[in-house]
Amino acid sequence: MILGDICTRNCAFCGVTTGRPLPPDPDEPERLCAAVKELGLKYVVITSVTRDDLPDGGAAQFVQAIEALHRDNLNVEIEVLIPDFRGSLSALGRVVAARPTVLNHNVETVPRLYREVRPQAKYRRSLEVLKIAKSSDRRLLTKSGLILGLGEREDEVVAVMEDLREAGCDFITLGQYLRPSLRHHEVIRYVTPGEFEQYKVTGQEMGFLGVASGPLVRSSFGAEDMWQSQESEIYRMKA
Repeated sequence: MILGDICTRNCAFCGVTTGRPLPPDPDEPERLCAAVKELGLKYVVITSVTRDDLPDGGAAQFVQAIEALHRDNLNVEIEVLIPDFRGSLSALGRVVAARPTVLNHNVETVPRLYREVRPQAKYRRSLEVLKIAKSSDRRLLTKSGLILGLGEREDEVVAVMEDLREAGCDFITLGQYLRPSLRHHEVIRYVTPGEFEQYKVTGQEMGFLGVASGPLVRSSFGAEDMWQSQESEIYRMKA
């Protein structure tokens, strides 16, 4: 995770501290490269808190991190899990142009619950992030995720999955919401393993290249495995 550990938003499901973050660390991209080398990673997921305090939402730090990994020729696949940059097309465009392998942006929940669960986010804006990223570079793989158990209905989940496919989203993750503390949104229900399996089947029928659906699935769950399972098809698409 780059750009610190303090978020400028206060989503009701998230356990990350909300407050006033520190300025971006200029040495962070190089430290990231050093960590990748030391760990011998071949697939890297770079994410961040939301930084609405920065003019570009932190896009420049994502770009510098991606470019540092490319520059060091570490032969890694790079997945970025980005915030919405408050809808800035220039910020998003810079990240896409840096050539990550996968661009992930989570819609998190269904539109009806946004005001309650993600009060500083907009559902349509998140969809546009994915749609515009894909249209900017058809070779770019896009990904999104949902956390379930916040009060959504099955038909609403399926509708979001349809919206994501319409936006060109390639990969999707669906997992169970677990309450970080009593101050956070309550768990309305626990989705059964059978329901998660049905969402997986539904996603596959819709044409997602990869679907991870289960109680313990999280946004970066099995990210490398999901990539590898479709690697041959992905390279065929890029050819």
